[in-house]
Amino acid sequence: GVGMGMTAPVSITAFPAEDGSLQQKVKVSLRIPSQFQANPPCPSDESIKIEERQGMTIYSTQFGGYAKEVDYVNYAAKLKAALGSEVAYRKDFYFCSGYDPPMKPYGRRNEVWFVKE
Repeated sequence: GVGMGMTAPVSITAFPAEDGSLQQKVKVSLRIPSQFQANPPCPSDESIKIEERQGMTIYSTQFGGYAKEVDYVNYAAKLKAALGSEVAYRKDFYFCSGYDPPMKPYGRRNEVWFVKE
């Protein structure tokens, strides 16, 4: 019963298959606004869970436009190539993050995040 408005970024945890495509399981995460973090409202839908994300160091790349799955997969491949084989990061998942509401047509910001091991 409490509205929190738009949060940014919206992060989707992507689980890549061996060929680089994304598996069908995804996890969507929204940041709880600061004023609700000490005592977040309880979700009325049991499929929604409140989790505390620990601090992390990420490697990221940014791109514009209306991002589709293929864009995230392509930019993840570019980030992987840029990092090379010497950098240790989690390979079992990565984050696809978007910062803009759907009605913003220009100057959109999207990112791919790899979590440093």
